[in-house]
Amino acid sequence: MKILVKEAVLRCGHDGKVENVPSQEWVQVAGSPVLVEADPVGRDISMCPNIGLNIKPCQKTLPVVKGYSTFIRIGGKRMCLDTVEGFTDGTPPGAVKYTVRRPGQDFVAATS
Repeated sequence: MKILVKEAVLRCGHDGKVENVPSQEWVQVAGSPVLVEADPVGRDISMCPNIGLNIKPCQKTLPVVKGYSTFIRIGGKRMCLDTVEGFTDGTPPGAVKYTVRRPGQDFVAATS
């Protein structure tokens, strides 16, 4: 499994784009900060096409359900792996996930 960096591509189930905001800058891969625990949470989602009457598009990411390394930590926070996934605030509630499309780098891998 690859580790996630700022340039990683995360998308909601409708293909909306998740904005990555790293909480740390001191550990980087190819000049890009590594994402750690809670970095994917509460992030803005743009361009979600799930729009309609009584339908809420995905606008924010909710807590990560899986995808943190249980072995590697940075500053006490678990590192994000390319298996990260969680739910969004879009409709139907508790049904739309966000997942990793690309980790943003192809150099460094880790185990969960």
